[in-house]
Amino acid sequence: MTKTSLRLTRISGAGPSGLVAAKTLLHDVAPATFKVTIYDAQPRIGGLWPLTKNDTARQVHPLMVANQSKHTVQFSDLAWDDNVPQMPKAWQVGQYLQRYSEKYGGADVKLGHKVVRTELQHDGAWKVETESEEGPQTHLFDHLLVTTGFFGKPIWPDYVPKEAEIPIVHSSKYRDLQGLLAGGNRKGHKILVVGGQMSGIEIAGTIATHLSSAVHSPGEKSIENPEKYSIQHISQRPCWVFPLFTSAQPAAAAPPFLPCDLPSYNLANRPQPLMNSSGHISVDSARTFNSIFQSVLGTDQGEFSPDVKIGDDLIEQQPFLAMSSHYTDFVRSGMISVSQGKVSSLAGNTVVLSSMNEKIEGIAAVVLATGFDPCPSLDFLPSDVLETISYAPSHPSLPAALAFHGTCHPSLATLGFVGFYRSPYWGVMEMQARLIARLWTVEQPSRALKESLDSDSSIQNVLDLRSDPRLSQFPMGDYAFLMQEFAKALEMNISAPRETPTLANGKSMDILTPARYVSEAVTQSQLSEAEKNLASTHETAVGGLTKAKFVAQAVFRSLLGEWKLERDLVSKLPSHPSGRFVGTAKFLLRQGTADGRKVPDEDDLGMEYLYIEDGDFTASNGLKFRATRRYVWRYDEARDVLSVWFAKTDDNMRADYLFHDIEFIVPDSEDEVAQTKGWQAKASHLCIEDLYNVKYEFKFQAVNLKEWRIGYSVNGPKKDYTISGVYRR
Repeated sequence: MTKTSLRLTRISGAGPSGLVAAKTLLHDVAPATFKVTIYDAQPRIGGLWPLTKNDTARQVHPLMVANQSKHTVQFSDLAWDDNVPQMPKAWQVGQYLQRYSEKYGGADVKLGHKVVRTELQHDGAWKVETESEEGPQTHLFDHLLVTTGFFGKPIWPDYVPKEAEIPIVHSSKYRDLQGLLAGGNRKGHKILVVGGQMSGIEIAGTIATHLSSAVHSPGEKSIENPEKYSIQHISQRPCWVFPLFTSAQPAAAAPPFLPCDLPSYNLANRPQPLMNSSGHISVDSARTFNSIFQSVLGTDQGEFSPDVKIGDDLIEQQPFLAMSSHYTDFVRSGMISVSQGKVSSLAGNTVVLSSMNEKIEGIAAVVLATGFDPCPSLDFLPSDVLETISYAPSHPSLPAALAFHGTCHPSLATLGFVGFYRSPYWGVMEMQARLIARLWTVEQPSRALKESLDSDSSIQNVLDLRSDPRLSQFPMGDYAFLMQEFAKALEMNISAPRETPTLANGKSMDILTPARYVSEAVTQSQLSEAEKNLASTHETAVGGLTKAKFVAQAVFRSLLGEWKLERDLVSKLPSHPSGRFVGTAKFLLRQGTADGRKVPDEDDLGMEYLYIEDGDFTASNGLKFRATRRYVWRYDEARDVLSVWFAKTDDNMRADYLFHDIEFIVPDSEDEVAQTKGWQAKASHLCIEDLYNVKYEFKFQAVNLKEWRIGYSVNGPKKDYTISGVYRR
């Protein structure tokens, strides 16, 4: 074993953290300062993130939609392709990482090499032992950088048997209903989801979406008798459930919509300098956060079910947050039933909850949304090093006490960490890598860096928080505060915000993104990539605030479920009597179908609704009869267009041809009456000789539709009538 004068750095993990760390050491410091080797046990880069639509071996489903937009899931110096949606799918994130690795190469990437043991030498060097198909190897490095991430292995609770009569999988292994329900005794039809925080909400909503699609899609069913199945979600307490698009002005009559992280990371809404809002959550802070979340959603969630309501007993408790487009509406529809409690035992197809010994029987399969144990991500470190960093497997949310927000330890100058905490926002990973590079390349830190390190209390904070009963959901999750603190230590200035239209509070948005922090040594190419990122974020914000962008998506999401429908028909021709319809309208979610549209087979068709209305029509002449009709509603994400399609008469589960696209109308800012109305929209359709002119009004309460109206005027040689209908929950 030999060690050269060049600084050899070993990085453990080729996910986002490892790739940004390697890029920073190789491209953002003086050339040839470091030689970097990356070891990863997987055969491909990307960490959790799959590289293709069919890459199902990762811990993330390739078709899972990211719960942060590409304006947050980015590094400062690589822009996303324009054709990637605002909320990328997991495989698209993997593709981004692939491009990043190719653009900023230079590291010696050893895939299929698992680090099994490390040893700290007396001079600070690291002996690293790996295992691979090539056999065991040992190398010596000047530095060791841990970038293994926080998702070491799925947690399998003690009460869950390793072998059972029914299928049991961790949420990270769920892919589809067919795979979940393969095998088992089929004595029950309840799919049990255990775990009430982020992953529990997400996977319950995903399974409900798959189940709804299995029930309501045309053609052969993906599983036998899908209509018999339901989802039973076990949660210890309710979470606030945010959709992927929210509003920067939720109180507006026609609220504008943006990807959820843009309003969340609007620095204009926070007093400066930023104070840490994570970690310990006081009663006053809990009241404030819960109030903010309720205003963003426009509800305490009681309208969906008492079991998901954030009531008075929880207002003073630290809030828990989850992301899902359809979870709460599936709860309202009854496809998801929620039981509050904790599982005490699971035997056969019956589970027992610790609260009042409630039993849930008839279980067909179990999905464990019980999180991940980060400790295996550190198991290659020697025991004395683990002791130094106060390693505590019994505290999975805070397993290591590290300095400067999880980046280093003052007693271990040649050991660094990037991305080792929950919610490792990409901007923070990049900042951590920059800090490590600074610490490993300067003999004397600058005054700003020294003051930041000297005043840092991160280690003690972690130790105190381990026993804190008011610990926040994400102890290190205050993204904006962390970015501020790293920037201060590194003497980096955030770029000036790009002006957006003024909001109701009189301020323009000041949206935090990684691209607003570029290093001094930035090349023209890197600066160009940052500029593309900034321009994309600004275009998105302006589009949402001034051009009705994403309103179609918000309407589509909120239609799910059953509505009360009342419709009046007024005819001017005696051959077509007037009358009134009273009944229900159901929007039944399913995977998009190709019927009626010309698209390549491999295109992602998104989601759509089968619309079914049913009720009684009472004519003005006293005649009363049952009436029903069907449509297919579709949302085209690439075009940001909501459309309505006729259903086939010979197969009413299928779309036939386009009825109309819905065009949303931006409210006139100078029209006071227009400012009091909901979102207005229009459409038209010529059916042979009959012209249908359509007007819509969608009334939101923050992110949720509360009521909407549709009016038709139909004119032709033999038709002259108007229809006005109102839909209410």
